[in-house]
Amino acid sequence: MIPAGLANPFAALFGGGTPIDFGKNFKDNRRILGDGKTYRGLIFGSLCGTLIGLLQILLAPHIAPYLAGFIDPSLLVGYSYIALITMPFGALLGDIVKSFFKRRLGFERGAMLPIADQLDFVAGAWVLTFLLDPEWLLANFTIWVAIAVILIIPVFHVAFNIAGYKLGKKDVPW
Repeated sequence: MIPAGLANPFAALFGGGTPIDFGKNFKDNRRILGDGKTYRGLIFGSLCGTLIGLLQILLAPHIAPYLAGFIDPSLLVGYSYIALITMPFGALLGDIVKSFFKRRLGFERGAMLPIADQLDFVAGAWVLTFLLDPEWLLANFTIWVAIAVILIIPVFHVAFNIAGYKLGKKDVPW
């Protein structure tokens, strides 16, 4: 989940430029996505998340022996190059889809929508990965792992958003 979880902060950090919706409105006269969803953010967020995943793959064999008493080391060596791309890219797609629906509901950019704001990227990462690499997803995200992710991710998400806000990369701390 680390590549998926870090894709969004990297998108915010390196984003800006041309909005994905090109500044256009939907048929409800509201922006399709808003200025916060840009091509540069999508590209660099996805690339950075993928690079983080690649780093995980490269380090896993070296870290596994030290974690042997805590987790099964074989869990650290099962990787997928498809998931390496789909997890961060899917995370950003999940955020984009959520933004689309927030605009339809009348939420402005930066408006808080609890739970959806924290778990949109998890849903996007899992859905895209399930569509393109279901075997890897189901092998790595058992029901207990999925529950743990759903419970833990919101805490990390809020912490990263507060950090982004304090660094001046986000307009709001959520």
